[in-house]
Amino acid sequence: MLSWVLLRGRCRDCAASISARYPLVELGTALFFVLVASHFFSAPFDIPGTGATVFTILAYLYLAAVSVTLALIDVDTHTLPNRIVLPSYLVGFGLLGGAAFAGGDASALIRGILGLGILWAIYLGLALLYPGGMGFGDVKLAGVLGLFLGYLGWGELIVGGFAAFLLGGIYGLGLLLAERASRKSGIPFGPWMLGGAWVGIFFGDQLWEGYLSLLGVA
Repeated sequence: MLSWVLLRGRCRDCAASISARYPLVELGTALFFVLVASHFFSAPFDIPGTGATVFTILAYLYLAAVSVTLALIDVDTHTLPNRIVLPSYLVGFGLLGGAAFAGGDASALIRGILGLGILWAIYLGLALLYPGGMGFGDVKLAGVLGLFLGYLGWGELIVGGFAAFLLGGIYGLGLLLAERASRKSGIPFGPWMLGGAWVGIFFGDQLWEGYLSLLGVA
């Protein structure tokens, strides 16, 4: 980002113009990292500075980096590359497993595994029922997001899973109203899955508790 500013947006060797997208993505990712770290340092379920907190923050910083990368790739190419999605299962299990071990909370990891299975199964069902509307890249990503959401709690998992369809639906409706798409047009759903997951991560517990309160359950 600094080099882009110093070089005035041009290549040092050939003087070709460099898109402002690159420094903006770097700046946005840095701010996203700060937001994620701040959220988990202030989260009530752990004590800042413990091993569990360190593993947890590393896990969700990794998810933040992957989220930015996958969202941009999906917008540009309508694909979610296996070389990014599949290793995220291993990294997620490693870091969240470390957090669960350090915090003595095996139930969180078990809940994460269940979340993985639940979201994966839902998206697989949708992909089989509507082959043109949901791709298997979305199915693979759903498992990753289910792991990270389920680890935090059932509220986060439910809200994060629902928010993806809500955000994607609003975007699709906006395109229809603006006559920029038809009912048969395909839109990249990965960014909305990722955006919904982060709604669940940041606000899922509060939104779920509020919903239960409205029902008189909580």
